[in-house]
Amino acid sequence: MSPPRFAWNFLPVTRHPSLITDFRMAITVTQLDAATQALSLALHFDRPADSVLHDYFGGHRALGVRDRAFVADAVYGVLRRKRSLETIATDRTPRRLVLAFLFKINSLSVRELSGLLSADEQAWAAGAKGANLDGMPLAVRAELPDWVADRLARVLPEADLLAAARGLNQPAPLDLRVNTLRASREDALRELAAAGFEAALTPYSPVGIRVKGRPAVNRHPLFASGAIEVQDEGSQLLGYLVAPRRSDLVVDFCAGAGGKSLMLGALMQSRGRIYAFDVSGARLARLKPRMKRSGLSNLYAQAIRNENDPRVKRLAGKIDRVLVDAPCSGLGTLRRNPDLKWRQSPRSVEELVAKQQAILRAAAQLVKPGGRLVYATCSLLREENEDIVETFLAGCAGFRHLDCAAVLREARIPLDTGLFFRTFPHVHGTDAFFAAVLERT
Repeated sequence: MSPPRFAWNFLPVTRHPSLITDFRMAITVTQLDAATQALSLALHFDRPADSVLHDYFGGHRALGVRDRAFVADAVYGVLRRKRSLETIATDRTPRRLVLAFLFKINSLSVRELSGLLSADEQAWAAGAKGANLDGMPLAVRAELPDWVADRLARVLPEADLLAAARGLNQPAPLDLRVNTLRASREDALRELAAAGFEAALTPYSPVGIRVKGRPAVNRHPLFASGAIEVQDEGSQLLGYLVAPRRSDLVVDFCAGAGGKSLMLGALMQSRGRIYAFDVSGARLARLKPRMKRSGLSNLYAQAIRNENDPRVKRLAGKIDRVLVDAPCSGLGTLRRNPDLKWRQSPRSVEELVAKQQAILRAAAQLVKPGGRLVYATCSLLREENEDIVETFLAGCAGFRHLDCAAVLREARIPLDTGLFFRTFPHVHGTDAFFAAVLERT
């Protein structure tokens, strides 16, 4: 029998003001030209947009702080709203896309940019500001590739799909996780407030703080001492689904840079043992300075060749808790990585699905009787989420579902998304995460 569908309880979307509002009446030729150049590079979609901007700024060191903020906001703004902006900027050149973003999305007037525009651009801009997008196809209104919108439309009513898409098209807030080995959440909040940060407790995670704006938290003493880490609240909640006990043996199977491993170690109060596995030694290398700051002594990072590495197989049947934060399309993180929706494809998802199935099967071999296996993604697509879990359970006897809402209740977290764990920006204020909790019987 199919698992119950997630109950969608929509909350209104809060619009995050664009950084460009800080530059009104002060946009320069340098800023507009730089945004156009950086966007033209990002539109190749051959690497992540943040990497493109990093390299662009490295090659243009004369740009000031305000210039860089303008460029980054314009590039990310166009990547978020590319479908609708392309209908306005019919020639689809990077400059026209940037201008369409400024006029249509950020509501700048033609007069405010008149000194920067050609006569042809001024004539076009008047029509661009008044363009009506209400009659556009669903994928355009959702700012999604056709193939993504089509797949979501199979499982969601149109209104629900558009509400989710609007949430994903808003910039993400800055979420912090407090390392309780170093500080309490209340003390960390007071120290941040004393330093002028506008911050509040997250509504669900017991160790989360949400900060307004984009302050340089990496320069704060709390960060230097390992008392806080940047981590989305939805990601933090995955740790409470794993729910490691202090004496447990734990494996973070796709650890990456180790953010979830660090959280699991703190939940265990630096007792027991955590193995952080990943196929990328470069990603694991980024964990080392974070681990040193954290004060953890129970975390062991190991690079592996693949899911069948001998270092994995030797732990078969010995592990109390296994987290599989699987490599996925990342479509649930579009608030932070809007370029992902243009860099993924049906073919890349097919390849990911095969990899996800193989990883989950291999990770399941580690779990001891009575142990727990958590499968998680930051994807919106059913084929990366429920379908992976159902295929696994159909072919692997000895595991049963645990209700995610019940698991969170045990941690005193008031969040009920049903049998499966799901979060969404427009509902929960987090990235879009999926998780299933399975127990070996």
